[in-house]
Amino acid sequence: MKKISFAKLKSIRLDDPVFSYRQEQLRKVTLPSVIAKTEETGRIDAFSLSWKEGMEKKPHYYWDSDVAKVMEGIAYSLALCEDSELEKLYDNWVEKICSAQQEDGYLNSCVTTLEPEKRFANLTLNHELYCAGHLMEAAVAGYEELGKTKLLDCLCRYADYIAGYFGKEEGKKRGWPGHEEIELALAKMYKVTGKEEYKDLLRYFINDRGSEPNYFLEEGSLRNMIVYRNFQAIEPVRELKEVYGHAVRMVYLLCGMADLAELDNDTELFKVCERLFEDITNKKMYITGGIGSSFNAESFTCSYDLTNGSLMYAESCAAMGLALFAGRMFLLTKENKYMDILEKCLYNGILSGISLNGDEFFYTNYLEVDENLQVYNSGAKTRQKWFSCSCCPTSYARFIPQIGKFLFAADEEKNTIYLNIPVACCADLSCGNQKILLIVEGNYPYDGNIGVRIDSDGEFTLNMRIPSWCSKYEVKLNGTKLDSPVIKREWKKGDKVELFLDMPPKLIYADSRITGNCGRTAIVRGPVIYALEEIDQKCPVREIVLRRDIPLSLAPLPASFPENVKGIAITGKAYREKRENDSLYTDDPGTLEEISFLAVPYALWQNRGESNMAVWMRYKY
Repeated sequence: MKKISFAKLKSIRLDDPVFSYRQEQLRKVTLPSVIAKTEETGRIDAFSLSWKEGMEKKPHYYWDSDVAKVMEGIAYSLALCEDSELEKLYDNWVEKICSAQQEDGYLNSCVTTLEPEKRFANLTLNHELYCAGHLMEAAVAGYEELGKTKLLDCLCRYADYIAGYFGKEEGKKRGWPGHEEIELALAKMYKVTGKEEYKDLLRYFINDRGSEPNYFLEEGSLRNMIVYRNFQAIEPVRELKEVYGHAVRMVYLLCGMADLAELDNDTELFKVCERLFEDITNKKMYITGGIGSSFNAESFTCSYDLTNGSLMYAESCAAMGLALFAGRMFLLTKENKYMDILEKCLYNGILSGISLNGDEFFYTNYLEVDENLQVYNSGAKTRQKWFSCSCCPTSYARFIPQIGKFLFAADEEKNTIYLNIPVACCADLSCGNQKILLIVEGNYPYDGNIGVRIDSDGEFTLNMRIPSWCSKYEVKLNGTKLDSPVIKREWKKGDKVELFLDMPPKLIYADSRITGNCGRTAIVRGPVIYALEEIDQKCPVREIVLRRDIPLSLAPLPASFPENVKGIAITGKAYREKRENDSLYTDDPGTLEEISFLAVPYALWQNRGESNMAVWMRYKY
């Protein structure tokens, strides 16, 4: 199974209207914010192992993962932009983390401090292997991006300990991660170290999960088999026909499965990944790329259960996890459908969860907010600075710096560069033992006119993705129209490719089995999903009825957005449904008054104060 590779972080310099701004805010605001919260809440100091009963800031079982994700984000940020003070903090945190490692290699601040005799006693709930996985990912990031080895050496010792502890061999503990994550971390650890033990452990965690006897039932931390659905452990993973349970757990498991399929050239496991990806994207994914439709257990439910508010969830971490899974599937197949989903997640379900300023976050990403809809979790209507379970803010710290790598991929064997998402950037790429310099120009995703300048000589194939949302496109090379977006030639410095992607605003309709969206429509343009915020309307959003027969027009963003935020709004004619009778139920059908509406990119909503909002709107023929 041949795998292509995404671009290196350091090779991409963004200059687009969306991602470059977000990465700038990450450096200026997001990282300082999450670093301050990590220190203020006691998460990093927990590694001193000095907490005693009666003291404040008692260590928690998932704190190590938060620290690790911030560490990973710092490594990526330093790779993009040197910062001596930030690097000093990084090194200091590495010292603190490594100081908590026990002589045998075990490393967990919570268990070592509170219950050192209960290592791996509650795999179902205590997140030890989850925390270990995030620490491993942070260690690999520090090594690959910064050339630092201390944290990697520390986590290799811990990985060696875990590999010697778990398995079906005599003398080892049979058990599975309660919250999947270490699976994809082990694949990364194997790739940078070449240690077969890490790949063997990955195989064990994937292949034994869900087999009989059921470990989680034997452990006894939970006794309800319905609850065990949340842990993806009621059947072996190779027998899975659909996704179920906790959405983040599920997509992390799928990332690990895709990694193992690649490492072992395991076509059977890959087919399972394909099947489950189709189940997500065809039956259980929101239009924004959000997943996990139930507030209860943050989980997938049945097919087409995709309500827009109240009990829905669409956790920010889950959208990021789906993007990571889609990225892996693209690298294994080179099929655009996977990049289509990754792009959808990036521009919508992921960026919606972080404020434009960069220091406030959604845990849940609703598609409809109204004062008459019950909100079941804090932060659903307004972004929050932090959460007691703060996986989402720390996930943004590590995800946003990585965005640039998704833009390009290289197939060394076939000497091909893939332009996956054509945002304005400078790219210094390697392929087929040659350096390739590209400059992408344009205002994507708000404009479909894209220029690609070749800034070096070389012979290679440029494969430009045509997104599934685009029904009409045009490609020119040095002014001459071409028939294909795949161009193989001996390039000369100064060659220019022009790519035009037609992206008119249009109305989208949901499958009728999504009953809450029957008779409703959503506005999209290119990869961007739009929302109506009440702050921009002449009446409550709930009273607006869109007209299918009226053209949609482009407009500037409202002046109420910060001046340096770029984007395109969409306007059009609609009706306002007015009813004089205010009875709860009435035989008065009401009247329709013609009004205009304005929609903004969904990822930008709730950046101008609290406001009602809807993505799916009623419509009239």
